[in-house]
Amino acid sequence: MPAAPSDPATADDVRGLFDIPRSVAYLNSAFMGPAPRQVVAAGHLAMERKARPWSVAADDFFQPIERVRSLVAGLLGGDRDGVAVVPSVSFGLSTFAAQLRLRPGQVVLVPAEEFPSNLYPWIEAAAAAGGSVVQVPRDSSGSFDAPLDDEIARRGDQVALVAAMACHWTDGTPVDLVALGAAARSVGAALAVDVSQSLGAVPFDVAAVQPDVVAGVTYKWLLGPYGLGYTWFAPRWREGSPLDHGWANRAGAEDFASLTIASPGYRPGARRYDVGESAFHHLVGQAEEALRLVGGWADDVVEHCRRLTDRIATGAAELGLAVAPADRRSPHLLGLGLAGTSLDPAALAAQLAADGVYVSVRGTSVRVSAHGFNDDQDVDRLLTALRSATQST
Repeated sequence: MPAAPSDPATADDVRGLFDIPRSVAYLNSAFMGPAPRQVVAAGHLAMERKARPWSVAADDFFQPIERVRSLVAGLLGGDRDGVAVVPSVSFGLSTFAAQLRLRPGQVVLVPAEEFPSNLYPWIEAAAAAGGSVVQVPRDSSGSFDAPLDDEIARRGDQVALVAAMACHWTDGTPVDLVALGAAARSVGAALAVDVSQSLGAVPFDVAAVQPDVVAGVTYKWLLGPYGLGYTWFAPRWREGSPLDHGWANRAGAEDFASLTIASPGYRPGARRYDVGESAFHHLVGQAEEALRLVGGWADDVVEHCRRLTDRIATGAAELGLAVAPADRRSPHLLGLGLAGTSLDPAALAAQLAADGVYVSVRGTSVRVSAHGFNDDQDVDRLLTALRSATQST
């Protein structure tokens, strides 16, 4: 296992784990994290085993996914029994929405412009119960913290749920989840957190945040496969009815010979919420390799990303692009505002790609996201391309 990417020399070692040419500055893990070489190898091995199904044993339906469950729990600071294996954030949050049992007139608070996976489940649940979803806008500084707190205080026990993210997916605006959780609990509301755009680059602590549910995916900052996600449920939410009534989440499922007899109970904890075919033979080996790699970086990756993001922010501001101050941006995800320039976001992203620099356009921001494999050469390449684009206009 390579050392954590805490300095440029170590980052070079980490970059060698990926198939990223030196001519490419991939600053787009918020879109999709690149699979490390060892993750690709695990995917090839899984497909080779599918070609020889006689090599797949009964334990392969349970043991690998239990290891993934443990690795996810470790990154969240939670327990393995709380982790359900799901295909997406929307599946996990829809499962939680079914347990929430909203009452007529209750509201769900969500930051404005939230990603659809952390919005549509609440819209459907609220509509079915006669409730509503309120999308809370930012304040004049661009923060969601005070507006969410004010809305919770104003509505009181009318609030059934606050759904938020560790940082906003369009530009990395951070949310103070510890304070938000405390505010939600003060009025008896639940807290749902989407960590898709943070876990793997920024630490998360279930004990500090005290969420009711946490959902995420493996294909972004966790550098794993597309189509595999996770949802952690707090203990009081682990006795509900799953969306998917498959065989593998039932008590006694490990004994294939007993599957002719219907089981009235479930496997322990949040396993009852696992999606059908949760063994995901073609994906789980990749996820396990990726989670072990990212977990080995521990907390050091966040400081590495912060240093690179600070360099990007400084350089972009000098070119006239709008950048949030350091206390209102995430260490790994940054939106570059173009309102004060004549640049078009989509045209700029295309021009950067032509220069070998890969970022995203989200809303009115060019979204730049650094991870452990990025280094100062990537930042230099980005700033050079941005300087060329601004000068050409």
